[in-house]
Amino acid sequence: MSGVSRRGCVRRRYNGPVITLNENEERLVEALRALPPDAADQVITWTTRLRDLANGKNVDWSDTWTEEDLADVQRASLSRFDTVRLGRM
Repeated sequence: MSGVSRRGCVRRRYNGPVITLNENEERLVEALRALPPDAADQVITWTTRLRDLANGKNVDWSDTWTEEDLADVQRASLSRFDTVRLGRM
């Protein structure tokens, strides 16, 4: 059972109550279902680790980068490069 709400959310029944998924959640479910079982298990493990790393914090899912984001990535990349180059891994 499924339907689309006015906000573009998909309503589906997953072995129980109707759950409303937004577009990203629906795309994730579709992508996960298309994977072989072993690959799907790996994705689930990876997403569980990400959830645990967030430690209950709200995650900003924006796909845009601020100047601060770019500076953080540049700093981390250069630091990692120096670590690898100097053999301190």
